[in-house]
Amino acid sequence: MTVRLRGHHLLCILTYKGEGYSPAFVANLDRIAARLTAGEDVLLVDGPDDVCAPLLAPGSVGEERPHCNLDRVLDRDKRALEAVSAILSRALAAGERLTLGPETARRMRSAFETGEIRAACVGCEWSELCTSIADARFAATLLHGGSENAQP
Repeated sequence: MTVRLRGHHLLCILTYKGEGYSPAFVANLDRIAARLTAGEDVLLVDGPDDVCAPLLAPGSVGEERPHCNLDRVLDRDKRALEAVSAILSRALAAGERLTLGPETARRMRSAFETGEIRAACVGCEWSELCTSIADARFAATLLHGGSENAQP
């Protein structure tokens, strides 16, 4: 199978450690992190993706009006793809596939920690949490297994 991700969720998954908008959102993102850790590939998409699904489901708990289609979020996706493309030396766009293996995640986390790929995070309500997780060297994040994520 393939995990559908929008651009800025490539950054979010790097710092994800079990917090989110609602219990359904967290359970879904837990499953996505496990799938990516197991080696499933990513299909980049424009707009809402597999991470957004619980926010868009009828009767979902969370935001009154999900932000998934707002221009500022679409812009965040664009900025994230540009930054990650530079780090991976590969042009990324909707329709492209990639694998977030341990080495790729390490390279992206290193760039996240130094701020190289954080332009897309400006104005995000989760930015402070993600900064604290990066400051803790990504310990206990779920992509590729908890404390193994801590950088040397």
